[in-house]
Amino acid sequence: MAAGTGVVTTSSILSFSMMNFGWKSGVHSLTSTMAISSLSLSWVSTTLSQKLNVPSSNEILPRIAAFSGNNSVTCSTEATFDEESNCKRRLLMLGAGALTTSLLPANSLFAEEIPKNYKSFVDFEDGYSYYYPSDWIDFDFRGHDSAFKDRTKQLQNVRVRFIPTEKKDIHELGPMEEVIYFLVKHRYAAPNQMPTIYSMQEKTVDGKSYYTFEYELTSPNYSSVSFATIAIANGRHYTLIVGANERRWRRYRSQLKVVADSFKVLDI
Repeated sequence: MAAGTGVVTTSSILSFSMMNFGWKSGVHSLTSTMAISSLSLSWVSTTLSQKLNVPSSNEILPRIAAFSGNNSVTCSTEATFDEESNCKRRLLMLGAGALTTSLLPANSLFAEEIPKNYKSFVDFEDGYSYYYPSDWIDFDFRGHDSAFKDRTKQLQNVRVRFIPTEKKDIHELGPMEEVIYFLVKHRYAAPNQMPTIYSMQEKTVDGKSYYTFEYELTSPNYSSVSFATIAIANGRHYTLIVGANERRWRRYRSQLKVVADSFKVLDI
């Protein structure tokens, strides 16, 4: 882990039409809000697809519901099955009492106090950590390395997976806007789902960069909303997704944002 403990987060609001993408390279940090009635995201290049190499939603979300929104970004999604996963589940649950100084490196992750009503999950072997609500329970989510869910509502959950990559930083994937739109359309959404992306944010913590974004996916029968945080470290592309049923999103959004913002990658 880098020696510094500073956190740099810069945000600016952009309104932009999906029919005229004037993406600008070099945007270091922004928060974007958009509402578009219909679009085709065919502009995403094959090169970007090869850069990302992230499994599609049909592989990673066989049991999760779709996501919906008041402002719909409608996409025709082409997703394929790939039942093999490079992720193996290894759990190392460390509660606040177990986080002793003899175990932990000196950095901002462990200098922070765990928020009330949350627990900390730290996987030193695979190099990541995050907080989750203290009343959630561990469960087996296919193709993911770790996952926790609400005791009664399975759609309210957090899960983490990672895949190998030769990239060293998320900026190598391309402009943030293009990367996030590609992921939501081609990897997170199923063929019968309509994506809506609400916001995008970049932050840097201890020299490591993260993209966090909020999105909905709408299917004919139901909707759900999620935050996703992605990062690259240790030769791996990490993805954390935390979400809930759309009807419960407003009530629990702040709680789930804590989870998304808490995700950190560790040096291994």
